[in-house]
Amino acid sequence: MTTYIKHPLILSDTVEQRLYQLDLAGRALSSPTLIVLPTGLGKTIVSLLVIAARIEKFGGRALVLSPTKPLVEQHAAFFKKVMKIPEEQVITFTGSVAPEKRAELWKTGKLIVSTPQVIENDVLTKRINLDDVCHITFDEAHRAVGNYAYTYIAEKYFENAINPHCLGITASPGSTDEKISEVCEALHIRSVAVKTESDSDVRPYIHKKEVEWIKMELPKDMVEIKGLLEKVMEERFTKLTELGFPIQNHKFVTKRDLLGMQKKLQEELRGLPDPSVYGAISVVAEIMKVSHAVEIIETQGIESLRKYMERLEHEAYSKSGSKASKRLAEDLYMRQAIHRIKDTDSEHPKLDLVKNITYKQIVDKPESRVIVFTNYRDTADMVTAALGTMEDILPVRFVGQSSKYKDKGLTQKQQVQIIEDFKKGAYNVLVATSVAEEGLDIPSTDLVVFYEPIPSEIRSIQRKGRTARKHAGRVIVLVTKGTRDESYYWSSLSKERRMQNNMKELQDLMPANNSTLEQYAPPQTEKDQKQLSEFDNKSIKVVIDHREVRSKVARELEKLGVDIDVKTLEVGDYVISERIAIERKSTEDLVNSLLNNTLFEQISNISRSYEKPVLLIEGEGLFSARQISPKSIHGTLSSIGIDFGVSIFYTRDAEDSAMFIQTLAKREQSDGQREIKLHGKKASHMLSEQQEYIVSAINEIGPKAAKSLLQHFGSVENVMKAEYEELRKVRNIGPKTAARIREVVSAEYKG
Repeated sequence: MTTYIKHPLILSDTVEQRLYQLDLAGRALSSPTLIVLPTGLGKTIVSLLVIAARIEKFGGRALVLSPTKPLVEQHAAFFKKVMKIPEEQVITFTGSVAPEKRAELWKTGKLIVSTPQVIENDVLTKRINLDDVCHITFDEAHRAVGNYAYTYIAEKYFENAINPHCLGITASPGSTDEKISEVCEALHIRSVAVKTESDSDVRPYIHKKEVEWIKMELPKDMVEIKGLLEKVMEERFTKLTELGFPIQNHKFVTKRDLLGMQKKLQEELRGLPDPSVYGAISVVAEIMKVSHAVEIIETQGIESLRKYMERLEHEAYSKSGSKASKRLAEDLYMRQAIHRIKDTDSEHPKLDLVKNITYKQIVDKPESRVIVFTNYRDTADMVTAALGTMEDILPVRFVGQSSKYKDKGLTQKQQVQIIEDFKKGAYNVLVATSVAEEGLDIPSTDLVVFYEPIPSEIRSIQRKGRTARKHAGRVIVLVTKGTRDESYYWSSLSKERRMQNNMKELQDLMPANNSTLEQYAPPQTEKDQKQLSEFDNKSIKVVIDHREVRSKVARELEKLGVDIDVKTLEVGDYVISERIAIERKSTEDLVNSLLNNTLFEQISNISRSYEKPVLLIEGEGLFSARQISPKSIHGTLSSIGIDFGVSIFYTRDAEDSAMFIQTLAKREQSDGQREIKLHGKKASHMLSEQQEYIVSAINEIGPKAAKSLLQHFGSVENVMKAEYEELRKVRNIGPKTAARIREVVSAEYKG
């Protein structure tokens, strides 16, 4: 007979009583706790028990944070179903809810379920405060590292809340002591509680999970293509040695090694570097691109490699393409490899294995649900298409939101709908990238296939956790012999074991019953210092463009006690007085905006609108980003300073930028001399500029060629209608460009 949880804030006969969940909740209530529990064993129910106890004891409101909108909606639906709280007081916050509306809803909400970025923005802009929040649950707590929103929210919460308490929940916190400690420190965690599948109180609820790995050989023609790519890399490693930057044991070089070399070279650019440094940076970029191609043919297949090479060629022949991609496009071995890729009819044996494994599962158990995980979208497309040709298999591609060249993402609304259709049986195979690894409620998956192993223990655990949730399940991992697949597989297993050992040790070192909540409130001296800081800067105000709220600069300004006002700014990123606006650019942003022709438009707008415009360049590596000529960078900066009269300042990082903006704002606003006034609008493009923009959007056509075409034909319409021979008569238009125009204009669209 099933026993249910009884609590004044939990509806009767809705939540099954499990001793391990009660144990974890009891331990979590004694201090801020990180709970590590395998996927599918009810981490959300532990959160429910803690929330109910905290609200009953302290009143106020509780907050549940989860990384994505689908997860937020999933959690909110659960809490509405089981809690004795009026449904209108269980509120969902995501970016689709207007900020003003959120501020009103916050006043009436008893339980708010939200994405962390929304709460971060609302706390930062003082639309809400966390004073009366009696508990926060941080779902997928392993994300609380670096600049992620969880770290800021936890800091402000424990600084300001009257009765602070938090719970971090995850299935996979990380394999290293450093990673786990970083998560605990960020969330003010003082206790760790771990349950594994082998614990006696958990074992009755565990369903059998078979894990099998299947090895295969790489076909001969794919080995030959791989050999051509390795020759390209060999030449680049030789070039690096000639430039004075040798890499030892380059046959075993990893992406981490290459990134380390890249960082080392960028550090060499300080001062007056040797010209060879620029060459070496470009060569390393080439090696990284080819190394990625080798990984694709080893672990993914010909079709995925074909698409990658197509993007590489597109980059090489585009106006903003890097020198590295252009040189690779001209390399003899690279050309041979591309030719072989186009000619070969074979495919990676993994594809047939996935088809056979999936077909057998569906035929043997027609009600089955299968997830095939792939690292890359190109592979997801290929697998979905292959499975779609088979009887009884109904596959669907499930990827993230971002889109790029010939690769359209899914909106969150589309993702939620696909999951619902998968549950109902409209699809029986989900071909997914990493977006399906974390937290989504996919309860009836019978089989999970790893198209390739992954070196991350966190992601591996998340993938395996998609099966054996409600009944027995299987996991199959496909491994190509003698490739990165094998090293990734063993790396993941080793890290998983290390993580389990570390968590047990941490649990012993950080017992839940040796502390009280009062110990974790920040020392009074820190609060006193904060109040002094706020008093010192009480009159300092900065208006920030809403897109800049996502940057760490906004957080740092708030820490300094600056009064932040968020608005949609047409000109500039920060406005600190009637005469000064600041355009902030990271070094990478600066170079990208130079390449895509938006930099001078932004500079022109800010210099036209404000008396004392400022360009703030943040970070290092300005002369190594995208391998642009130093002369081009110096020329750009000279023009900005002299031609546009914009003052240029440099900062190390976000913290440094915030201190600079605060200092400048304090200087401007001291004694009430100058008020903040917003000026200016973006300059609208003239008709001729818009026409030039449309024509120059075609690959290989620059501004000069676009003008020549428009002057010759008189309109955009006539340019598009012109035949090849007519185009060849135009000044600056060669045969290659003319052919490209005709291809873009006349080719059938394949979205």
